[in-house]
Amino acid sequence: MRADELKAENAEELRAEIDSLRTELETLRQKWDTDLERVLREIAYDRQRLSKLETPPNPTPSQKDRSEILRALLAANSGRMLVKEARQKMHLSKSQFSQLLASMDGDIELKPYYLDKRQKILKLK
Repeated sequence: MRADELKAENAEELRAEIDSLRTELETLRQKWDTDLERVLREIAYDRQRLSKLETPPNPTPSQKDRSEILRALLAANSGRMLVKEARQKMHLSKSQFSQLLASMDGDIELKPYYLDKRQKILKLK
């Protein structure tokens, strides 16, 4: 009779341990699911931001006019000019000039100046 009581007691302890493990497993699954959903949302958000960065900006009408002026300025200087000089001749700030170059996308090549690597040269393609 003592052996039967021990078996029943051990069986109850095992059932309780199994139940606690099941509930712990379920909470871990729920946590994993929420973490996975959060990570997937973050990946989708990062992809969306990256796609915006990769697409070249559409030039505004004023940028189109300025790009024609810049091409003419470079053509008048045998197709090459320092970025600083071109920016100053066009009376543009550094950020405006940078946006202008980004909107031109491929019409003008930007290279380091061979005499001074800190400076850049604009070159017509």
